[in-house]
Amino acid sequence: MQIGNFIHTLEQWAPPSLQESYDNSGLLTGNLSLECKGILISLDATEEVINEARSRGCNLVIAHHPIIFKGLKKITGKTYVERAIIAAIKYDIAVYALHTNLDNIISGVNAAMAQKLGLTNCSILLSKPNQLKKLFTFAPQEHAETVRKALFAAGAGYIGNYSETSFNTPGTGTFKAGENATPFVGAVGQRHEEPEVKIEVIFPAWAQWGIVKALKEAHPYEEVAYDIVSIDNDLQSVGSGMMGELSEAVHETAFLHLLKEKFGLKLIRHTPLTGKMIQRVALCGGSGSFLTARALSAGADAYVTADVKYHEFFDAEGKMLLADIGHWESEQFTIDLIHDFLKEKFPTFAVLKTGVKTNPVEYFG
Repeated sequence: MQIGNFIHTLEQWAPPSLQESYDNSGLLTGNLSLECKGILISLDATEEVINEARSRGCNLVIAHHPIIFKGLKKITGKTYVERAIIAAIKYDIAVYALHTNLDNIISGVNAAMAQKLGLTNCSILLSKPNQLKKLFTFAPQEHAETVRKALFAAGAGYIGNYSETSFNTPGTGTFKAGENATPFVGAVGQRHEEPEVKIEVIFPAWAQWGIVKALKEAHPYEEVAYDIVSIDNDLQSVGSGMMGELSEAVHETAFLHLLKEKFGLKLIRHTPLTGKMIQRVALCGGSGSFLTARALSAGADAYVTADVKYHEFFDAEGKMLLADIGHWESEQFTIDLIHDFLKEKFPTFAVLKTGVKTNPVEYFG
């Protein structure tokens, strides 16, 4: 299979359009049309990881963090970023980053964290806006079901835990075919009236191309009439952070011990203990201090994230335990997450986990 086959599958899971504006997810080096010989998964695509991929017969590295994040004006090997890029190009290794788009799906990075803590009733902490659209189209009555099935198969009609949702209104369509037309019904040069059904379906914005393609292929008309509008409703399966619940409330110290055990931590930076029991837990892998106020307003007893600055600890307002467990530590299970997803989709293909620990932070004491 080609490298592009694997990337297409990943992008169906975590669409690139869901990455944040500052991000640089996607294919960073390599050629989509090349045969894929093996896949190596890592948090960071450093030079050491690229060399590991070469030694293990892999020509595709899938990393969570984009090795090219800021603009590059020179590639001389002076920095660790430049050395990694040089190695990837030299050995013809494709590097693909799956970053904030994987953070922003409900089955992504934060779900892996929540699973380690045994959280249930999980939901997105802060929904990502402008991710829903609505399609209106008009089909002859006897073809309406065929059109609906095609739209549903392409990804339309999902609302929460419900699928194949639509609204249908009977009516009458009119049209007059021009001299160069080949009408499905009616005659050239004569206005025709046709009993039709107006079909309305909601869909995620990133699925628009495939849904329109499916509509045109399934619809019997030569010219398909349809409208697409953006809607302000939240898409509950997409956004930043996650909120969940422990099976039973525990003391703050017991919760901190749970974090140390499940994430293999040497230390935890946290706010002063509040005396509250911990049951409702918010979390965000990586740098998540931007969600502290959201976690607090959502009623979290504790918020687990990383890269919290000194003054940002005050944002917990003494009402919630804020725990900084470290950036690499919070995202370490992302490797397993991507690996397990690909192995499920491609069970006979070589999908490997890196043996290189790329965490640049060590702890003394």
